Amino acid sequence: MAALQDNTTIPQLQKSDSSRPDSDIEKASSSDGSSEEEIAPYVEQRQAEEAKDVTTLRGKLAAFTIRLSQYGVETRGVVPTAPDDRTDTRFWNLLFLWISANFNILAFSTGSLGPAIFALGLKESLLVIFFINMLSAMLPAYFSTFGPRLGMRQMIVSRYSFGFYGSIIPSLLNLVTFMGFLILNLILGGETLAAVTFCGYKVLYTYERFAWIPIVMVYLVALGCGGKHLTNLPPVVPASSVTVLCFAASIAGYMISWATLASDYTIYLDQSAPNSKVFLFAYSGFFFPNVICEMVGAAFAVSMHAPGNEAWLNGYKVNNVGGLLDEVMRPAGGFGKFCIVLLALSCIAASSQCMYSFCVSFQCITPCFARIPRYIYSILAIAISIPLAIVGAHTYYTSLISFTGVIGYWAAAWASIVLVEHLVFRKSHTAYDAAAWNTPSALPTGIAALAAFGVSFALIVPSMNQVWFQGPIGKRTGDVGFEVAFVLAGVLYTGFRSVEKKVWDGRTA
Repeated sequence: MAALQDNTTIPQLQKSDSSRPDSDIEKASSSDGSSEEEIAPYVEQRQAEEAKDVTTLRGKLAAFTIRLSQYGVETRGVVPTAPDDRTDTRFWNLLFLWISANFNILAFSTGSLGPAIFALGLKESLLVIFFINMLSAMLPAYFSTFGPRLGMRQMIVSRYSFGFYGSIIPSLLNLVTFMGFLILNLILGGETLAAVTFCGYKVLYTYERFAWIPIVMVYLVALGCGGKHLTNLPPVVPASSVTVLCFAASIAGYMISWATLASDYTIYLDQSAPNSKVFLFAYSGFFFPNVICEMVGAAFAVSMHAPGNEAWLNGYKVNNVGGLLDEVMRPAGGFGKFCIVLLALSCIAASSQCMYSFCVSFQCITPCFARIPRYIYSILAIAISIPLAIVGAHTYYTSLISFTGVIGYWAAAWASIVLVEHLVFRKSHTAYDAAAWNTPSALPTGIAALAAFGVSFALIVPSMNQVWFQGPIGKRTGDVGFEVAFVLAGVLYTGFRSVEKKVWDGRTA
């Protein structure tokens, strides 16, 4: 990708009193917070103004937010980071962030779908896992390069193709996507997530730096306990294009969905760093842990049908993946139970990102939502997800297949549109007017993006092959919905956007 070599001058973000994008990784200021000069470097200027009147609910909330910032809780919403704040050179943190997020039991469970649900053999499952991840991981890794250059959240970047109001649609879809991931993680992990996501970016990075280490050890223990029982059984029925493509859709949907939040976690990285460096660190964090976990999941799912592994199969029938792993770890006794608990808690790492970007997407919908502190949405997310997770636990695998497949459709179409806007029409990060991020009249109308997005579903729907719906094309070929979404949305957007730019030539943001 030519844009990976784009190391030209970074577009400057114009500051204003109403939305000053000061440092988001706050340091403690004096506890009284009485003067504007003391507050301004650590919180948005709007919050400093509102906190002056503590007789109103908004003023009390702003004052409480400022106090939280003194203890390291992130108070920034969707305001882009200024160029002077993009100085973090700890790129290893980005790698560890995504390793921790993807080294979890949900990836293991996704890999097990090939043999357990689609009746694929081990060879076919491993090939699909490797090649689909190799290709689909490029999207979230590439979008990670937008953060250091633009300082914008991923859904804010959407405004430069979907427009100010049109971007509400992908923001809403993002809410649903990451609420769904959060529910799946809660079903598997059953843990309390508020502490990490409440505190925000800084605490999240610190936690994710180390969260992957015990999980790697648990997988090694699992392989040690059950490795001698792993068997490459031939599939009951030969693999077909239908089963292979349906499994591929689940793998791709799981990976591509990360693209809709990728730049959320790179907005403080050094703006002068080569894009190729950011890309490689992010790509490694997406590709390697997913491939490893999914391959291990596929191997155990195949082997549970082998003679002598009846206990594995019974555990799987009783409690899905959790029951399978419990039986695999049984030879380790009490230590095996401890490892199962650690593996369940691995969902915290992935759920932290899901909840964090759920909150950010909420703030991207409308300016009035942006005025509500991000941590309030963390509490809301927990209140919504826990009861839904309890209900969904009874149909976990059906939920997982349907969910990962469906999110792949919209995420692929969205990613294609944003990618075409960048590579075809802008060609460089310098072509974005960063100061216009919140100005509807300067941003594109979004008609081209919405038209391409909507029209593409006329062919996506017939190409679907889900438990609850099979289109005429998908029924014959297998699920090719996400491939159709990516190609068709990009082609349509190229034509529609060319017309849009001619008709509304004054919108130059």
